[in-house]
Order: sequence, then structure tokens, then C-alpha cells
Amino acid sequence: MNVAQLAVKAVEGSVSAPAGFRAAGIACGIKKTGALDLAVIVSDTPAAAAAVFTTNKAQAAPVVVSKARLAASGGRARVVAINSGCANACTGPDGHATAEAMADAAAGAAGAAPEQALIASTGVIGVALERDRVVDGLKSAKAALSRDGGPAAARAIMTTDPFPKEAAVEVTTAAGTFRVGGIAKGSGMIEPLMATMLAVVTTDAGVEPALLQRALASVTDVTFNAITVDGECSTNDCVFALANGASGVAIGEADFHLLVEALRGVCEPLAVGIVRGGEGATKLVTVEVTGGRSASEAKQAARAIANSPLVKTAVHGADPNWGRLIAVAGRAGVGFELERARVRIGDVELFAAGRPYDERAALASTHLQGTDVRLHVDLGTGGPGAARMWTCDLSADYVRINAEYRT
Repeated sequence: MNVAQLAVKAVEGSVSAPAGFRAAGIACGIKKTGALDLAVIVSDTPAAAAAVFTTNKAQAAPVVVSKARLAASGGRARVVAINSGCANACTGPDGHATAEAMADAAAGAAGAAPEQALIASTGVIGVALERDRVVDGLKSAKAALSRDGGPAAARAIMTTDPFPKEAAVEVTTAAGTFRVGGIAKGSGMIEPLMATMLAVVTTDAGVEPALLQRALASVTDVTFNAITVDGECSTNDCVFALANGASGVAIGEADFHLLVEALRGVCEPLAVGIVRGGEGATKLVTVEVTGGRSASEAKQAARAIANSPLVKTAVHGADPNWGRLIAVAGRAGVGFELERARVRIGDVELFAAGRPYDERAALASTHLQGTDVRLHVDLGTGGPGAARMWTCDLSADYVRINAEYRT
């Protein structure tokens, strides 16, 4: 079966939508408000596991611990535990010991071997995570695990997120039907190459760990690594994937592209949801770049545009300032030919063949006044390179939220 024959249908549910997964979200006292702050996702049987971690050299203790346990297990896991309200990052040896204790407690809650527990934390950097709270919380979470626990788990990993992010799809293949589900969090300190975001993706398809790892890395490159809110890379980023085989559908090497598309059916809406819920965001912005000498050059230009404060503030003000798009593309360090470049905002072309079309600015401004904005730049090289990224506008609320983050 090839990708064209694949049927992917969105279904109700979340990270526990695939068979053989349970989840829970509880309050264990990390957040002083009493809000949910601890999520647990458990596979009833050992699952193939894969992960993508932050590229930041200042890696948080949970990242270090999860990397070590994933290596020790040979790519198998049964439980993922995530706390919000404290990143447990840059907290020294004591923070590392707390992360180890958290992973051990998660394994205990799932009845799993210690190396089959993965953990993540999100919140303020440089603050100690209260070990007793998270360990006791994991003991309590065991009783709350259920097939319907995905939405609570999605809420429990939120920090400044304005809404939970969850998605699930059902995939029909010639070999049978399986499901993919997932949750994610992230709102600020978001930049491609991982950011302050966490995600857990589950599937009841059977996949070997090495294949799952390749598929997750491929999907992450065009979803979670194709978003930005503020160009800031963080210390705690993780995307975990678990595949337990409970559906009876086995995915092999020949079905790699099928697996990628199935995972993308969940990862893309989760990634876009992170940007739509970006700190202070009022608009989701899709940046499309074509005409690059290569796909990597197109992505480099798209990333530069998506991270430009001048572009993002112009979008916030519904100002069709196409000159900022041309300026960013021209300094992005990629092939660029001004006389053949084009700029489009929505469906309105504002620059082409070396001349502006400012008489169309009002139409472009009308498009920018909506909540879903599209920016398109052709680099003019005539090459086949194309890329897409998602970002959001930059508002005064972003400054207010981050000026008061610790106070």
C-alpha cells in the first residue's frame, strides 16, 4: 500500500485514543493555583519508543535522564510522566536526583522496569522541583489512569498555553486499522529546532524502535521544527512517540512513508495549535517560500521571515508592508534574485518583476485583519526549493506576559 491509498481520518480523542493506552492528569501541588500539573501516559504493554530532544546545550535534568533511560532500554518504554509549573532546568545535582526519582516513581506507577520510564518538565528555569510532591503525585496518578484521561493529561502539561492541544486520527491500511493520538504544550520560548514545547504521540500500530525514531525525526522536521513564536530555543523540549502494537497492524520498512503520514496527521495540528496559542498571539501566520535553490535554502528563508520582529509586528497591525518581507529574504543568506522575486499577502501580489503594486495594499490589509494569515515569498532563483513554516504576530501582550513571567 502506498501513501496515496492511505485513509487518515480525524477522530475524537487524545493521547489515549489508540488501543492499549491510558492517561491521567492530576494536581499534585507544583502550581500554587491548584491547577492540574502532572500528566501520566501509560502503555499496557512495553512499547517501541522514540524521542527528539532540544538542541540547546543547556539541557534540563529530565532531558538528560530520559535520554539515558531510552538508551538503556534499547528503545522501549511503558510510561511518560510530565510535570508543569517547574522546568527542573539548571538545578544542579539535586535537580538531577529529583529527575531520577521522578522517573523511578513513574515506572512504579506503571508497573514498569525503571529504564522504561520517560519524563519531562516545563515551567520556570532555575527553580527546584519539589521531589516529594511529584513522587507522591505519581503514586496518586496511578489510580486516575483511564482510557478517557487524555484531555486531563493535555491540560496538566499547560503553562501559559491559552488552550490544551490534542489530536487523534484513525488510519486505514490494507493490513487493517490503527490509531495515532497525541498531546502537546507550548506557547512562548518557541523556536524551530525544538523550543519550550513538549509532545507525546502514541499509536497502537506495531513499529520497531529504529523505524519509529526515523519516522518521528522526519515528521518533527516539518511540524514541530517548522514553528516559531519568538525565536527562543529552550532547555526542556521533548517529543516522545510510543508504539505498542495493540491494533495488530504491523508497520515495516516498506511502509515508512505511510507511518510518516499517519504521525503527521496528529503532529501537524498539534504544532499549529502551539503557534495559534502563542503568548500574546492574535493571528496564525503561514509563511510559504518558493523559488529556492534547494528545500533547505527555502526553509532558511522561511525561518528568517517567521522570526522577524518587523514582519510580525506589521502583521499584528494589519500593515501590508511587503518591503519587510523582501528585506528579510534578501538578507537570509540564501540564493535570491530581486528582479524575479515575488511577494504575496493572502492572494494579493504586492511585488513582482522588480516593481511594487501598492495600489493593492488595501486588499492585502483586509486579509491581514483576519486571524489566519498567509505570506508567500518567491526567492526568484527559479529553483525547486519550497518550504512552509508557521508563526504568529508579535503583540504588546507578548511583552506583558514575559515581563511578568516570574513575578
